Amino acid sequence: MEDGPVALRVNFALRELLALARDVELALARRLGLGPTDVQALQHLAFGEAMGTVGLADALKIRSASATVLVDRLEAAGHVRRGPHPSDGRRVTLVVSEAARAEVRAALAPLVDAVTRLTESLPPEHAEVVARFLGGTTEILRAYAAGAPDPG
Repeated sequence: MEDGPVALRVNFALRELLALARDVELALARRLGLGPTDVQALQHLAFGEAMGTVGLADALKIRSASATVLVDRLEAAGHVRRGPHPSDGRRVTLVVSEAARAEVRAALAPLVDAVTRLTESLPPEHAEVVARFLGGTTEILRAYAAGAPDPG
């Protein structure tokens, strides 16, 4: 593959990277002593827009009853708390605790540090090209995921 056309090598590397994303998520879950769905929930809550249990259920593509059990479990472990919605007093928003954020940061630190070292080893102009490419690829993947027909 080393000598193939660059577009093919890039596509192959991206396919491999995307396949590894699930393994990384499972490794993070093991390091945190959580289930994979718990980690996915924390990711949605920490990096997405404010949401309640129903929004989390939609994001995880699980039933709202299952999301309630999940949130209860995360709340009992001190990872999330239910709080008032910033603009609608009738709604509840799920908030990730600072302790959970610190735990996740600590668990991800070796991975983040290794990627940072790799990025810093690139000439700045190459790092900029990589950043633009990854940003564009992210948008392409987001559009593909949003445009996919619902199987149900």
